[in-house]
Amino acid sequence: MSALLHLRGLGKSFAKGAEALADLNLTIEDGEFLSLLGPSGCGKSTALRLIAGLMSPNAGSIDWVSGQPDIGFVFQDAVLMPWASAFDNVWLPLRLAGLSREAARKDVEAALDSVGLLSFAHAFPRELSGGMKMRVSIARALVKRPKLLLMDEPFAALDEITRLKLNDDLLRVTAELGTTIVFVTHSVFESAYLSNRIAVFSGRPGRVIKTIQVDGPRHRTEDFRLTSAYAQACKQASAALHLAMGEPA
Repeated sequence: MSALLHLRGLGKSFAKGAEALADLNLTIEDGEFLSLLGPSGCGKSTALRLIAGLMSPNAGSIDWVSGQPDIGFVFQDAVLMPWASAFDNVWLPLRLAGLSREAARKDVEAALDSVGLLSFAHAFPRELSGGMKMRVSIARALVKRPKLLLMDEPFAALDEITRLKLNDDLLRVTAELGTTIVFVTHSVFESAYLSNRIAVFSGRPGRVIKTIQVDGPRHRTEDFRLTSAYAQACKQASAALHLAMGEPA
């Protein structure tokens, strides 16, 4: 893999001196699935927003190797327009880019189909389950086929069965598109299942204290959870997370 971007010495402070990140150094590789794992309040979501350009660092730099690509962002909440259908919610990025409904139809329907919701194109958010709403949010983020997809704990509020299913669907869809993913999670097991690499953050102010390589194919199935590679990744990530929280492993 080649580098997509470098985070060099990033620092971010907020009002009243709250320091979210300090000397954060991390390289994100083109085509990888990178999970950011760490205790609550350690700056993982802040790092994601800095990469997206939603805020600026107080120190350090974000260096794109070949210029900043198109970026998709999936938040913890689906953040759908309640008055708009699933189709129109997914159309929104293309609409803002100047594409008419008809011009965008093929891409919108393809995005909905990729997350299994083409038959719900005309449904409104109030008619969808929590998992279905998140699928619409993912389809919206992917409709422009971004080079980089940023995901901020998108499955945290979902039940375990729905979460596991969406993990599988996410791996399938993004493997087909070749998308680079940076995924924020609190779950050791989710990070080990999804990722090629895990970056474990310290407590606030956040910085990377360990990176863990996860062996295995990009597109995984439930059987991967039975492999030694998965077990080893869970063990290493758990030990690093305990260290980040100041606890014995």
